[in-house]
Amino acid sequence: MAEAKEKSKIIPVKKETERLHPKHLLAPFEEMEHWAEDIFPRNWLSPRRWEWPATTRLASMLEDRTPKVDIIDRDDEVFIKAELPGIDKKDIEVSVTDHTITIKGSSRKEEKVEKGDYYRCEITEGAFCRSLSLPAEVNIDKSEAKFKDGVLELTLPKTERTKRRNIKID
Repeated sequence: MAEAKEKSKIIPVKKETERLHPKHLLAPFEEMEHWAEDIFPRNWLSPRRWEWPATTRLASMLEDRTPKVDIIDRDDEVFIKAELPGIDKKDIEVSVTDHTITIKGSSRKEEKVEKGDYYRCEITEGAFCRSLSLPAEVNIDKSEAKFKDGVLELTLPKTERTKRRNIKID
């Protein structure tokens, strides 16, 4: 049994260690850095220039469907102007509460081209919904809406208690 214990002992073997040059130690990290640069360019987080194509496309798609709206707080009324190009009057819905206005709309365009053996059919469909806070409480019953050439104009008179008043200074 003593012989079995002696046979199972591990005898350490001395090896001469090879000295590696620091350049060889960094090689795997350099390769990883190149991979990372392929995915994220050096200036991908730069605020002046956003170059991630997928994000740019998504932002432009959302921007196209969200109407630009101006809200003007006048003395006796709140005036709202919304740009809604390519949308029909029948496809617009406006709802107003005391402090919020919601503008909803949808559009659908179908284009067909047939020339001999060539046939193309494109359908563009989109919808939007935009809710905005009003700067004052408004009288919904006396509100007016006009729509002409893709521009929606709303005139919302303020309630008596929220109208702007001037105070004289003695």
